[in-house]
Amino acid sequence: MQYHTLGRTGLQVSSLALGAMNFGKIGGTTQAEATAVVDAALEAGINLIDTADVYSGGQSEEMVGKAITGRRDDIILATKAGLSMDNGRNHQGSSRRWLITELEASLRRLNVEHIDLYQIHRWDPRTSDEETLSALTDLQRAGKIRHFGSSTFPAYRIVQAQWAASTHRLTRYVTEQPGYSILQRGIETQVLPAAQEYGMGVLAWSPLASGWLSGAIREGREISTNRSGFMQHRFDVAIPVNRAKLDAVEQLARVADGAGLSMIQLALGFVTAHPAVTSALIGPRTMDHLHSQIAAADTVLSSDILDAIDAIVPPGTDLAPQEKNDAPPALLDPSLRRRG
Repeated sequence: MQYHTLGRTGLQVSSLALGAMNFGKIGGTTQAEATAVVDAALEAGINLIDTADVYSGGQSEEMVGKAITGRRDDIILATKAGLSMDNGRNHQGSSRRWLITELEASLRRLNVEHIDLYQIHRWDPRTSDEETLSALTDLQRAGKIRHFGSSTFPAYRIVQAQWAASTHRLTRYVTEQPGYSILQRGIETQVLPAAQEYGMGVLAWSPLASGWLSGAIREGREISTNRSGFMQHRFDVAIPVNRAKLDAVEQLARVADGAGLSMIQLALGFVTAHPAVTSALIGPRTMDHLHSQIAAADTVLSSDILDAIDAIVPPGTDLAPQEKNDAPPALLDPSLRRRG
């Protein structure tokens, strides 16, 4: 396992981090299975665990809390808030009111006294940067969080938040958690350069592209992954963007075979090769998943292999742009781009 400094925090974190989204009903992972995965991950050298309040309605945080009992000091613990927890009008977003409320809930579920990295799950267009950063700064000064970061922010919002922190003399975001894989490379154009400019750590989620790069999805095989069970539209190869992903996977599989690598090694090695990336977040549901992904921890791709990947999916290209989750609101809501 390799270790990198998380932005400018001074914290040393493993190049692979354990994402806990699959713990609980989302992934069907039981407490015993989750604890076994955490045990094995820590044994392999992983020291960063990432979860969120919204994962399985808080169940993931509860499972992580039980799994790390007695080992809190050895773990960099990260969680997130901001996505809707229920139908409550103010039970979402990044207002001071909600962040304080939900941090306390996360601390209870995790059964810890502080969070090492508290992340805003998505940019909230209804709340000013000053409001959010002020609340996070106060929580940090109270000792309830050590650092805070953003997740899936577009580049211009990363820059705006850094400006707001400087202008209002508040603590700034020290990390960004974007989606990044061979199939989704759009963040290379602006997000990663912005993160590097501000010395932010980068925790890349979905490096296996929701299973597309796991080796389980190939031409002529039935697609029956966990994600395809409840996100069928992202795996239906009759849809052009999914067909493009499958075509790329077939070409990437030939590159991996020629290099004597598994698809997982190729995928994770690609993400961790980028100098802006601190850690790639893996999200195993089972011990078999974990072992296959841990095997890629020390994979270093040669320039020839990286060039071959570039020829299949050019730098800065998203094969499925609609899956990025960071589109400005006006792209999603026509009323926001039309004069009344």
